[in-house]
Amino acid sequence: MRELDDLPVVSGTRVLLRVDLNVPLRNGVVTDDLRLRSIVPTVHALREKGARVVLMSHLGRPKGRIVPALSLSSVVKPLESLLDAPVALLPGVIGPEVEKALDELESGTVALLENLRFHPGEEKNDPDFAAALGRLGDVYVNDAFGACHRHHASVDAVCDILPEHGMGLLVAAEVAAFSRLLVDPPSNFVALLGGAKVSDKLAVVYSLLKKVDTLLIGGAMCFTFALAQGGTVGSSLVEKERVPDVLAALDRAAELGKEILLPIDVVCAAKIKEGVPTVLRPPGEVPVGEMGLDIGPETVRLFKERIARANAVLWNGPMGVFETPPFDAGTRAVAEAFAAAPGFTVAGGGDSAAALRKMGLAQEIGHLSTGGGASLELLEKGDLPGLEALRR
Repeated sequence: MRELDDLPVVSGTRVLLRVDLNVPLRNGVVTDDLRLRSIVPTVHALREKGARVVLMSHLGRPKGRIVPALSLSSVVKPLESLLDAPVALLPGVIGPEVEKALDELESGTVALLENLRFHPGEEKNDPDFAAALGRLGDVYVNDAFGACHRHHASVDAVCDILPEHGMGLLVAAEVAAFSRLLVDPPSNFVALLGGAKVSDKLAVVYSLLKKVDTLLIGGAMCFTFALAQGGTVGSSLVEKERVPDVLAALDRAAELGKEILLPIDVVCAAKIKEGVPTVLRPPGEVPVGEMGLDIGPETVRLFKERIARANAVLWNGPMGVFETPPFDAGTRAVAEAFAAAPGFTVAGGGDSAAALRKMGLAQEIGHLSTGGGASLELLEKGDLPGLEALRR
């Protein structure tokens, strides 16, 4: 894949830059600007070359319809503040009016197409829509790692329209970080997986068992493991239909000589509510009327020991219901150990990135990914549609 310096970008070149501005909004206000901040270096680099930068992104799931609440107008002001430059929101996604506006764009300036998903051709990876996008630029750059797992027109088919294409600084950094773990994994490589559903991570578990030395399992997914081992889990979140798969994963780890370390204690309560009485129990001894909602202090101690000794640590998924105290304690403790780890650390986007930012620890991490779903698919398959398209 070509990087920015490999591309023919000179003053006046119109660069069609796919970015990920799919940020969380509350009443039209951006509540987490990580993805906005992440594209700033690439935009600055292109502007310094005198490029006319045409940003394009999706926001939410309008399903091919114009939904005013999902207009990218919500990100214009915060983006202008971060770039310290005006950003011209264009009157649509494609078409003569948009093309006319871009013809008048001056060197070193920035324009923003309206939400790509307002057009049905985007999610269909429609070649005609990709061709219309291609008319808006001379060079294509993908800096939207969070969208690289999608076979969408602005990520995939457009690379067939604009042969001068490459990756932005953000995508290059993401690829470098994950390649460091997956292509030539270091010794004593530890992966920490959490989150609600074991089904979301099973394929990743199988893939990582070939790379890691130790796999730490937290979050609600640990209760399907507990159930598979004959335990009782009360009303904890489980996926009974995945018990055979979990047993197969445990067998596979044993065959490979890899360690899957499960919690030895969990914080239980009758309901998810701040201030409710809690009790510590083994994850396979949760009675009816209770649910496990966080890893316990002994599990935290074990996980911290493994993290502190590791040469590399990958983290994806919280250890409990971290949005509701006191069930955030396990995630907080693990996040602090992760941030202090002496080895190379990678947080795989999504809730892990949100937790680290919420706790003020994001700057302590080796690499904080901007792609939740994309990072999971890259861990599972070792490639992404958006990266494959850039290699064509």
